Order: sequence, then structure tokens, then C-alpha cells
Amino acid sequence: MKNKGILMIVLSALCFAGMNMFVKLSGDLPSIQKSFFRNLVAVIIAFSILKKSGYGFHVDKKNIKTLFLRSLCGTVGIIANFYAVDHLLLADASIIQKLAPFFVIIFSFFLLKENVSKKQIFSIIIAFIGTLFIVKPSFHNTQLFPSFVALIGGAMGAGIAYTLVRKLSKNGVKGPQIVFYFSIFSCLSVVPYLILNFHPMTLEQLIILFLAGLCAAGGQFAVTAAYSYAAGRDISLFDYSQVVFAAILGFFVFQQIPDIYSWIGYFIIFGITLYMFISQRRLKTN
Repeated sequence: MKNKGILMIVLSALCFAGMNMFVKLSGDLPSIQKSFFRNLVAVIIAFSILKKSGYGFHVDKKNIKTLFLRSLCGTVGIIANFYAVDHLLLADASIIQKLAPFFVIIFSFFLLKENVSKKQIFSIIIAFIGTLFIVKPSFHNTQLFPSFVALIGGAMGAGIAYTLVRKLSKNGVKGPQIVFYFSIFSCLSVVPYLILNFHPMTLEQLIILFLAGLCAAGGQFAVTAAYSYAAGRDISLFDYSQVVFAAILGFFVFQQIPDIYSWIGYFIIFGITLYMFISQRRLKTN
């Protein structure tokens, strides 16, 4: 079962790397518009799953506020991620997005009152040092703004959203319900912007964004299956294969080559993740 979990988590990483590739291939469209069509596909798929699952659409009143905040943060995270993908190397945007678990640790402390160990604090500090090598903060760095959008909007937004998903799950809200209402919110919340600032699209762009939506849905299904086959401590590290896939797609599709500082940043973030991965496994076996 563990091998199936690894296979599915790697498949999800490939799907999400493909999603980012198609988002970038869709051309010079606003990130908000791209997110709408990506989430529209997710709405249709999530609706079908929810109908077949038998869970229904009812959510207890006490969970509505948390569900709203999860949807808001998730929407901001997607738009920020798409903006970063359009303005950064695919591998850079992907590794910054993978900082979300470290933000989960931070916000789990504030929102869920969960304890944070010294090892986790150490890992967060090292991860952000690695991020500096990728972002390369400088007033002359034209990629500084999209890098911070990826960090603050994408990774932090996703980190808060994942924390709230955990809270909703503890309160009995089912996964398909969370995905459905998040997708609906993500679509409806950007409609006013689209009415005022819609950019005409070619058939090719529409097809590409549809493919991005399919990849996103495939990634969601695969990651859900992965964690049903194996514990997170056994497979979570393999999610970083998305960075490898992103680097390969970036090179062959967009002729992108990360510089030496980005590679140092990748190594630091991957290394501290490996350290936390091994520490968690030792803790569980003791």
C-alpha cells in the first residue's frame, strides 16, 4: 500500500506541474481570469463527486465562517500562484509554493492552538533562508515582486487554507464538500472582475485552460488517493518531485534554466524537508 501511496503522490506532483505549465502556456491573460476557468472545471467535477458520494451539500452553520475563510485564502493562493507561474521560472514558482507546509505549522499554532517544537521552528527558519536564495532580494531584481507574491500570496495563502481544511475536517465537513464550495466561491468571487475586465480568448487558450483544470482535478484526486494508501510521514517528501517535473517542463517547453542561487535554494529547502521527514518518522516509531 505504501508503494501505491508513493506512486499516487508522484502522479499528483506531475499533474500539478502540468497545470502550471498549461497556465503559463495560456499566454498573456490576467491571473484572475485563468483561475476562473481552472476552477470552473473543478466545480463540475466536484459537483459530480459530491452527488455520487451521498454526503449532500448541507454544512452546519458553525462551519460556514471557517469554510468561507478557507475559500477566500485558497482563492488568493491560486491567483497568486498563477501570477508567479506567469512571471517566474516554473521550478522557482513550484518550490516557493512548496513552502506552504511550513506556513501550516505556523498557522496551526495560532489557529488550532497546536504546539510547535524547536525542530519545527528551526526548519521554518532554514526554509526561509533557502527561499532568499531563490527570491534573491534586490532592488534591481525584476522578479522580486512576483517572488514575494508567490511567497506571501501563494505559499502563505495555501498554508492558511490547508490549516482551515484541517479544522473543517475535524468538525466533520467532508472533503468533497470543502472542494465544491471552495471551487464555487473561487469562480463567483471573480465574476465582477471578469465583467469589467474580460480579455477575449482564442479557442486554443480556452482548450489550454481546460487542460489546466483537468490537471488540477487529477492532482487533487491523486493526492487524496495517496493519503488513503499511506501515512503522510511516509510519502509527503515525494511531493517535492513536482519541482523536478517543473524544471524538466520549464527546460523543454520554455527553455528555462535556473541559476546557481536557485539550485542552492532548492537544495536547502529540500534538505530541511528531508530532515523533518526523517525526524517525524523516528518520532512515530519510538
